[in-house]
Formats: sequence, C-alpha cells, structure tokens
Amino acid sequence: MRSVLYNEYIEIISARVYKGMKKIKEYLKKEWIFYATGLFSGMSVMAVELGAQRLLSPYFSASQIVWTIVIGVIMISMALGNILGGKMADKQNKPDRLFVWIFVAATWIMLVPLFGKFVISGVALVLATFVTKKYLIWASLVSCVLVFVFPLMILGMVTPNIVKFATKNLDTNGKIVGKIEAYNTIGSIIGTFIPTFVSIPFVGTSWTFVIFAGILYVVCLIYFLLRKRFVIRSSIILILCLAIGVASSFIKVAFWDDRIIYEGESVYNYIRVEENDKSIIFSTNVLFGVQSVKMKKKGLTYNYYDYAMAAPIIAGVFDRPLDVLILGLGTGTYASQCFEYFGRENLSFDGVEIDERVVDIAKEYFDLPEAVNVFVEDGRAYLNNNDKKYDVIMVDAYRDISIPFQMSSVEFFKSVRSHLNAGGCMVVNMNMYADTTGSITDYLEGTIRSVFSDVVTVKTRGSNKELFAADYDVLTALSENKNDIEQADLFGMALYIEENSVPVSPSDYILTDDKAPVEYLGMQVLDATISAELSDIRESIKGKTLGELIEMLASGRFL
Repeated sequence: MRSVLYNEYIEIISARVYKGMKKIKEYLKKEWIFYATGLFSGMSVMAVELGAQRLLSPYFSASQIVWTIVIGVIMISMALGNILGGKMADKQNKPDRLFVWIFVAATWIMLVPLFGKFVISGVALVLATFVTKKYLIWASLVSCVLVFVFPLMILGMVTPNIVKFATKNLDTNGKIVGKIEAYNTIGSIIGTFIPTFVSIPFVGTSWTFVIFAGILYVVCLIYFLLRKRFVIRSSIILILCLAIGVASSFIKVAFWDDRIIYEGESVYNYIRVEENDKSIIFSTNVLFGVQSVKMKKKGLTYNYYDYAMAAPIIAGVFDRPLDVLILGLGTGTYASQCFEYFGRENLSFDGVEIDERVVDIAKEYFDLPEAVNVFVEDGRAYLNNNDKKYDVIMVDAYRDISIPFQMSSVEFFKSVRSHLNAGGCMVVNMNMYADTTGSITDYLEGTIRSVFSDVVTVKTRGSNKELFAADYDVLTALSENKNDIEQADLFGMALYIEENSVPVSPSDYILTDDKAPVEYLGMQVLDATISAELSDIRESIKGKTLGELIEMLASGRFL
C-alpha cells in the first residue's frame, strides 16, 4: 500500500515538474526570459556600481571625486558594451553566446571580493612609486578600470541582444523595446535601493557582490537548462565560484592589519575599530585615518580632542555649568575627555551623529557616557529643527576630503552662531590644513571669520588644525580662565594654545551653499599629504624585485 502511494506521489511531482518546465518554455517563446534578463542585469549594474564605490572608499575616501570616477567608468563601460553587444547581436541567430557572456560576468563579479582588495592595494603600491599629483584620482581610476570595466561592459551588451531576440516583427518592435527598457529601469531602481538599505549595511559589500552575481547565475542557468546546453559545466563553475566568493567575503579590507577587532559597514560608512597596547581607535572610510580614540589609561589623548577642550575653558566652565553640542559625535571621545577633566556636574552634552551604527560602536567599544544625549541625524538638519542654545558647539564632521559642503558654508556657521548663548564659543576640528594661499584652510577660516568677530587657530600634533570662534576676544578669555585649571597636563595644553594660536583676519575666501568646492580644495591638500607620507614607501620599495614587492604587498609591510 505504502509503495503504491509513494509511486503515485512521485508521478504527481514529476507531472508538476514537467508542467512547470513546459510553462517556462512557453514563457521563453513569449520573450519572458529576455524581460527577466533585462530586469536582473539592470539590477546588477546598479548593485555593482554601489559596491564599487564602497570597495574603493576605504582606500581612496568616500568623496564625490571617487563617486564621479566610479560613475564615469561604469557609464563608459556600458557604452562600450552597447556597441559590442549590437555588433554581436547582428552576427548571432540565437542568444546562447549572450548568456555565456553574462555567466562570465557573473563569475567575475562573484570573485571581486577575493581579488578586488588585492588589486586595489597593489595599484596603491605601484602608483605610490611615481605619482605625486592627483594621486587620489589616478589610483581610484586605475583600480576601478581594472576591477569593474570588464563585467560592466558585458552587462552593457545585454540590451542590444535581448532587443533583437525578443523582437519578432516590426509591428510590435516599439512595444517590445519599451517593455525591455522598463524592466531594465525597474531592475536598476531595485538594484539601487537593496544594496544601500539592505545588503551593504546588514551583510556587507563582499556579500552584495556575491548575492547579485548569484542572481545573474540563476538567470543563466534557467536559460541553459531550457536550451539543454552547458548545464553541467556551468553548475560546476557556479558552485566553485560561489564557494570562493563566500569564503573571500571574510577577508578584511585591511587584510594586513591583525589589530582590527571590528570591521563592518553601515548605510554611510565603512567602519573599523583597532586596538593596541595604549588605545582603541575608531576609523571610517579611510584606512589610515583616526576619527575617535579611547585611551586605556586616563589622561590626554595627545590628539585634537585635547586642544578642543580649550573651548569650555574659554566659555567659562569653572564659573557655571555649560551646555555643549557636538556635531559629529563619533564615538564620543570629546565628551568623555571633557567629563574626565571638568566633571559631569559642570557639563551637559548633546551629540549629533548621522550614522546609527557608529553610535552602537561607541556604546560597545568606547564606553560612550550615558549622560550624552544622542541624536541620530544630520548636523545641519538638527540645528534647523532645534531652538536650543549652547555654550559650546563643537563641529567635528569633517573627514579626509569628504567635508560636507553644507556644514562648511556661511549659512551653516550663521546657524551655529545663532545657537550659541552669550559668551558661547564654537570649536572646529579642521582635519587638514595647508600653508598655501587659497587652500581649503583659507576658505574655512575666511568663511568662519565672516560670521564671528574673533577667530583663532592652532596647529595640533599631527595634521589637524583647531579653530576657536566667538564674538569676544577668545585668547583673553582663555588666559583669564586657564588659571582655574587643576590638572597640570590640561593647563600645559591651554598654555600651549594661548601661546601658539594665530588670529584669523577677514578675507575674500568664502564658501556658500551655492559655491563650496570643498572636495576639490581638499584634494589639493591630500595630494601634498599623501606625497609626504608615501615618500618613506618609495624609499622602502626602491630596488626591490617583483617577488619582493608581492611579498611586501601580501604582508602589508608597505603600509
């Protein structure tokens, strides 16, 4: 009895499978496979574009410059693919070759998490030996070309081919082309939102490449299965590449650094946390930058946070409790340092941080004080939507050359000034500065000086510059209030700032909401910085053989 029922069950399943395959074949005749190909190829193009920017940004910043290069390279690749795809379609009577090429593109995309990081690191190393100007542009351009031109050129071949094979007669030609373009556009929309809001924040860039390559694989396998061609070979390649892709997703972006205790991604940032004997370091988007630090032993960080503590002193922290606002909270280093040196009863902190994942990292790794009121939103939007006034406002939203223009303009600093109490002080961390006329430093200083009556700056240890602005004499207030400091190290820091600060004079270098070329100006400074920092690398690799260079790259010693 059981055997009879089992046989009947198998027959039912087989019949349904046969019916399903027959239906799929009917869809193939009705051009549905071509619509699906247009949909998923458009989806994959956008996913790869977003993944490309994320793959490059830890090495070359998340600036508009890098975005422009990624978009430009992809558009050129697609255009070349359109031309080649049109020629290929005219020579072919069947779409077999198209799906073979899509399968090749899927394989390449699947392997990007493995070889992409090594290629980009290698490009950074090679170009460091001879490129001294516009390094950021050249390095990101060459990396993008080597890693992404080939698969995107293939995906650019899709539309001309499926238009030809889906079109049966000229009477319905416009209708078919319209549908294909619509499906391709819908796929592009989906491929824009899913990586940004789902796959990259929750599973990462590497898995994003794996997922969308897998989607292309599925499309190709369905076609091969229906055509009864390449099924076994393509299945073996798929399984092998899928295994490699999944395994390579565990390779760190900074694969040479064994001090990393956390590496992840959010909607806004690539995030990394490192630990050494003295501190825990937080970085976003650039492999060699430091955005926040937690010292394992109490005391000064010997970073710009120490200099910024002069702002509460200027505002009179020893005379009255102060309300402090941080635009760009990060992991809360500034708040922690101020609480340590001035006491929690003297300060009330509000912190604005646009990236919720950064706030989670701050609580998990950096002991963000519970007394800090955290607001997850853009700094300027917070000011626009809030009437509260503060005694100290710290602007710390600048990183590498990705300075948000909307937080660099006259209009922004006027908004900051309107949120300061009488006797209030603004402190700005400028993470790069230059002594050349017309640099990003001149523009930021000139813009702020056009809003505040007194502005002074001081160079910090490293490549930062701290700026203090108020509507009264800043250095006089610092001089009068520093004598109430009880800690010797903080007193020494305040004294250093008093003796080394430089007044900022009014100038014509002004940034506005309409015109604020901060990334172009920042790139000029970055070129000089990179050139100086890479001079040691050039010396270390001079005279090395190819094998020795490969060994240095693999070990990370050139970094």
